[in-house]
Amino acid sequence: MSPLAIIFLTVFIDLLGFGIIIPLLPFYAESFGANAFVVGLLSTSFSLMQFLFSPVWGRLSDRIGRRPIILLGLAGSCASYLVLAVASSLAVVFLARIVGGIAGANIPTAQAYIADVTTPENRAKGMGLVGAAFGLGFIFGPAIGGILSHFGPSAPMWSASALCGANLVAAYFLLPESRSADSTRKALGRMEALHRAMADRRLILLLALYFIVTAAFSGFEATFALFSERRFGFTVATIGYLFAFIGGTLALVQGVLVGRVVKRVGEARLIPVAIAVIGIGIGLVPFAWTLTALLAAVATLAVGMGFNGPALSAMVSRLTHADDQGGMLGLASSLASLGRVVGPAWGGFLFDAWGMTTPYLSAAAIMFVAVGVAIASLNSAPPLHADPRT
Repeated sequence: MSPLAIIFLTVFIDLLGFGIIIPLLPFYAESFGANAFVVGLLSTSFSLMQFLFSPVWGRLSDRIGRRPIILLGLAGSCASYLVLAVASSLAVVFLARIVGGIAGANIPTAQAYIADVTTPENRAKGMGLVGAAFGLGFIFGPAIGGILSHFGPSAPMWSASALCGANLVAAYFLLPESRSADSTRKALGRMEALHRAMADRRLILLLALYFIVTAAFSGFEATFALFSERRFGFTVATIGYLFAFIGGTLALVQGVLVGRVVKRVGEARLIPVAIAVIGIGIGLVPFAWTLTALLAAVATLAVGMGFNGPALSAMVSRLTHADDQGGMLGLASSLASLGRVVGPAWGGFLFDAWGMTTPYLSAAAIMFVAVGVAIASLNSAPPLHADPRT
C-alpha cells in the first residue's frame, strides 16, 4: 500500500470518530445546561487549542518526523472522546474538547506528510485526499452517531474513542515515516513563519484567507444543528444524515474532481470562485423553508468548501520551501483555528441575540469580502508548472 493511501486511511478513520460526535455535541452540551452561545464557546475552546498547537506540531514534525506527531494526535483524540463519554458536568465537556483540540492540531502534519511524498504538480490532488477523508468521515460518522444515539447519549463518544484507539494501533504498524528525523534541523517557528510569509504578498494574503473563510464558515457550522432543529424539527439522527449528505458532496469534490479541475484552471483561478460559491451556499440557508431547498443550499456550500480547501493548501505549499512545509502549513492551520475561535462565538451570539438566520447572512457577507482578498492575492500567482521553492 502506498504512503498516500495509508495516510488517507489514517486521517479518514480519525475524522470518522470526529464525525460521529459533531452533530450530537450541541445537544449533549444542552443536556448540561448550555445555550447557543455556550455551544459556540465549546467549539471555540477546541479551536483555540488548535490555534496554539498547530504550528507547534507542524514545526516539531519538521525536526523529528511526521509519524510521531500523527501517532501522538491519534492517542490524544482517543483520550478526549473517553473523557467526553464519562463527562458529568459542562466543565468536563469543555476539558474533553480542549484535549481534543490539542490532539486534532496535527492535521497540518498530515498535510506536510502529503507534501513530502507528492510533486508540486500533484500537490492539490494529494491535499484533496485529506479533504476527501474529511468528507467521508462526515458521510459515515454522523450517520453512525445518529444510530448510536439510540443507545444513550454517551454511546457515540465511547465508539469514537474505541475507533481512534484502533486507528492508533493500525497506524503504529502501517504508517511509514515520510521525513527523516534531524535534531539539528532548525524548525520554522510561528513568528518566523509569519515573517517569511510577510515577505511574499501572495502568501500573506493566502494565509489571511484561512482566517477569514474559516471564521465565517465556523459560525455556520456551530449553529446549524440548532437551526435545523428549530426550523425543520429535525432529530439528532436526521441532522446526522444531513451532515452525511454534506460529507458525501465534499468527498466527491475532493476525492474525484479537485485534481482534474486544478490541472485545467490552476489554483489561482479556482480559489476565488470556490469562496464565492461558499458565500452563495451559506447565504441561501436562511431562505430555505423546504428540505429540498436546504439540501440545495448546503450542497452548494459543500462544493465550494471542497474546491477551496485543497487548492488553498496546495498554493501555500507551493510558495513554501521544502524544509518549512510543516511550519508554514502549521501557521496556516493555526490561523484557520483562530477563525474557529472567533466564528462559533460570534455565530452563537448572533443566534441568541438577533435571530437564527443572522449567523448565515453575516457569514455570506464575509465570504464575499474574502473573494476580494483572494483576487488581490492571486493576480500574480505562479503558473502550475513553476515551483518557487527551488
